[in-house]
Amino acid sequence: MDLTGLLVQVISGAIGGSAAGAAAKDYSVGALGNAIAGAIGGGIVGQLIGTVAGQAVEGWVGNIGGGAIGGVILTLLVGLVRNYTQKA
Repeated sequence: MDLTGLLVQVISGAIGGSAAGAAAKDYSVGALGNAIAGAIGGGIVGQLIGTVAGQAVEGWVGNIGGGAIGGVILTLLVGLVRNYTQKA
């Protein structure tokens, strides 16, 4: 794991989380919340994809793609949990 790859994953995760919040208004947790959840998801899922996929998804494309996918997933999950807890 190198720091540059992790930073790319976190930034692309924040962008992916913000895009997911904008596209799915029902699951948005606000602009800052979307970016934070996306950044955390991008870092975590980006690292998991790099570990699991190994050589198949490496380099800039893997870092950006893994980070963005992780950002979208975690942002939508946070929004889903928030909506569920508010209705209860």
